[in-house]
Amino acid sequence: MNLSNIKSPGVYINEINGFGNSVVPVETAVPAFIGYTPQALYEGKSYVNIPQKITSFADFKTIFCYPDPEAPASPAKQYNPQYYLVKQTEKPEKGDYIEFNNEYHSILPDPNTIYYLYNSIKLFYENGGGDAYIVSVGTYGEATGTPIKLGDQIVNRNVELNDLLGGIALLKNETEPTMYICPEATLLTVGNNGNLMQEMLLQNTEMQTAISIFDVIGGKDPDPIMYTEDITTFRNNTGVNGLDYGTAYYPFVGTTIMQLTDLDYTNLFGGDIKALEAILNTEEDVSESLSAIFAYMKDPNSKLTVDQCNNALLNASKIYSNIMKHVLSDANLLPPSGGMAGVITTTDNQEGVWKAPANTSMVGVASLPINLSETQQGGLNMDAVSGKSINAIRSFNGLGILIWGARTLDGNSMDWKYLSIRRTMIYLEQSCKLAAQAYVFEPNNKNTWEGVKAMISSFLSGIWKQGGLQGASASDAFSVECGLGSTMTPEDILQGFMNITIKVAVSHPAEFIVITFQQQMATSS
Repeated sequence: MNLSNIKSPGVYINEINGFGNSVVPVETAVPAFIGYTPQALYEGKSYVNIPQKITSFADFKTIFCYPDPEAPASPAKQYNPQYYLVKQTEKPEKGDYIEFNNEYHSILPDPNTIYYLYNSIKLFYENGGGDAYIVSVGTYGEATGTPIKLGDQIVNRNVELNDLLGGIALLKNETEPTMYICPEATLLTVGNNGNLMQEMLLQNTEMQTAISIFDVIGGKDPDPIMYTEDITTFRNNTGVNGLDYGTAYYPFVGTTIMQLTDLDYTNLFGGDIKALEAILNTEEDVSESLSAIFAYMKDPNSKLTVDQCNNALLNASKIYSNIMKHVLSDANLLPPSGGMAGVITTTDNQEGVWKAPANTSMVGVASLPINLSETQQGGLNMDAVSGKSINAIRSFNGLGILIWGARTLDGNSMDWKYLSIRRTMIYLEQSCKLAAQAYVFEPNNKNTWEGVKAMISSFLSGIWKQGGLQGASASDAFSVECGLGSTMTPEDILQGFMNITIKVAVSHPAEFIVITFQQQMATSS
């Protein structure tokens, strides 16, 4: 109450705030997924290129998936990859294959039918995911009708760099997301993938609110010896800017996201039943039961559903059953970025953003396409030339598959080499920034300075008590300065600047634990 405004005699009450403002912590684990969805339509409104916040997989299905038909019809297929069996003259050295009738057949996908976003969202929620943003840049495109060449990397021509760049740019107006993830970035050409990663890091640097989680091209089917070429290519294409805002994981992970019931014979040969029949029901080995099943499958008036015919094929043909198991295994190989977003969310919720998301498993992961040794990981974790660290996902006897790395791409930086450090600093910076907005246009005097210092100090003290800052006492863990002669000059005040200096001792992960043993002579008590 301004006393100069009182002009009439009487009793007036003047309430004074007993407590200062407080810092409200920002969310730390809100990923933004950018990519292609089955659809992007809800109640007649298109959600293509509209960042949409979801809180569950049910939300994602409502907006971005095909609606299921009424029972007893089978649920709608949300992801429909196409595979071909290509006969080889000898045992293939690369890729998955199946042997039957004394012949080798490589199992090769139609590259334009491979997408990763849908299953990555499922992997995210299976690992404890919560709030997320979805930026659908389009729906699935047309198939090529032909398989990829044996040994080639999958490049989906329906996945376009400009689409993904446009989706990333839309997030400039969203400050809540703290992670950018493009699961389908590895379906671009190597050059376009590099351009996308550099743009993502540049936007992270400008906004200072999020990191980017990258996957490595070649991580799906790595060569046991020459996989290092894929690592070198990745490092050469990430540029040199904003590396502390990026992190990468290798290799892909073999998941259990898709089940055998999610695939059927329509996923083979582009749905060409005759091509499948020619492989399963050969002239040399004609099966009456298979012939009857294929007759039902080709009959447009058949009352049997696709699921019923597929189950009949699985029971009647061991070869078909084996083929579908191999196809399922390939379809379940996913980039790890989506699962890592879920692991990071769980780690943040259980322990805090300052805890490194490592030495833990990824739910739903059952295998790896390459088992890296300790020596092999050394070349990924530390690189003297580029300094770009890549976090390994490894299999350990008796422990299972663990995330065994916690670095950013800026692996040679003493300040920013660890992912938990970068994410903790984003958390502290953005929380303090939002809280300080309450003081914009307040008088730039000692009362305001002390209020700001008390507010931020109280917030940092709470972080220190939770273990986010290191130090025997709060004064060892952080310091907050704001005032004339310490952070500001008289000229700063005249120009309207209020400078706040915050120093924090962030907890670092114990990446290398060294135990020293030494023999000594026996001594008498």
